[in-house]
Amino acid sequence: MDIASLLGTMLSANSVSSMGQTTNVSQQNVQNVLGAALPSLLSGALNQANDSSTAAGFAGALTQHSAADTSNLGNFMNNVDMEDGAKIVAHLLGSNSSAVVSQIAQQSGVSKKDTAKVLAAAAPLLMSLLGQETNQQLQSNSSAGVSGVMGALLQNADMGSILSGLLGASATPAAATTAASKKDDGLLGALFNLLK
Repeated sequence: MDIASLLGTMLSANSVSSMGQTTNVSQQNVQNVLGAALPSLLSGALNQANDSSTAAGFAGALTQHSAADTSNLGNFMNNVDMEDGAKIVAHLLGSNSSAVVSQIAQQSGVSKKDTAKVLAAAAPLLMSLLGQETNQQLQSNSSAGVSGVMGALLQNADMGSILSGLLGASATPAAATTAASKKDDGLLGALFNLLK
């Protein structure tokens, strides 16, 4: 799985529909929030993997979440732990989490309350997918370490281009603008600095 496949799973019709049912948020608003939030969440994941004070805990969390069955996203979302998801969001977004959630809400045109619910539902799925990818990569190259795997997966990703392609014609102006605005930033541009 590359970053495009991971984002494709997160933004798939099944995933968006299931998150909408779990959070009681419209599918369009779920898609808008995810389009605005995924670069921030992935930047946070890379920060966690690269920070010596959080790397071990993050690796453990990836291992724990990798055991979840993501083959049926409807079932996954029916059993998602929203409280755990909110904690994951707080870890990934760091000390500025409240401000970043507010920014995501503004960019996506969705209320902060609904934005927080979508993020809490999405975060466990994101961690499960990242954990499964990390486990797979480490089996073939154990010396890479979690930081190396995450770096290879995320460091040079053109998030704006990928998100624009995935959101496509169904994207609202807010989501499309959000994705386009990140095109030239790279994953570790302005958002990386914001999350430090």
